[in-house]
Amino acid sequence: MTLTDLLAEYADLTFPRFAEDEAWALGSALVALASANALPVVIDIRTANRTLFHVAMPGSGPLNDVWARRKSNTALMFQEPSMLVTTRMRNTQDILARHGLDETDFAASGGAVPIVVANVGVVAVATVSGLPELMDHQLVVQAIRAVLAG
Repeated sequence: MTLTDLLAEYADLTFPRFAEDEAWALGSALVALASANALPVVIDIRTANRTLFHVAMPGSGPLNDVWARRKSNTALMFQEPSMLVTTRMRNTQDILARHGLDETDFAASGGAVPIVVANVGVVAVATVSGLPELMDHQLVVQAIRAVLAG
């Protein structure tokens, strides 16, 4: 996906509200998608200081939890999907260290999409880890769209 594609996609992913019930609905949608396709992923939905939903699907491993945390941190720090941050960095040959970010805690890898609430901004992040980064990203976007469609 191009930077333009990612920017346009993210602009369409705004929730009217987002709290525990919406986190459960989004997490459940992600579990359903992962289960239907036997995807070995970790699913994580969190705010900056609180986990709202977390599941390790069969076949995922402890490193997927680590990657989910690092990708979530990146999306929350930049207030953009980690796939968008990663694509922008690749295009400009930028690295996280130039922003003072340690790769122990941050990852330039797709799969974390901030949850934006209209007239509020970023309130949380939904992350998938276990597949190639674009597939992680697309799974989160698919689930967000399903929840927004009701």
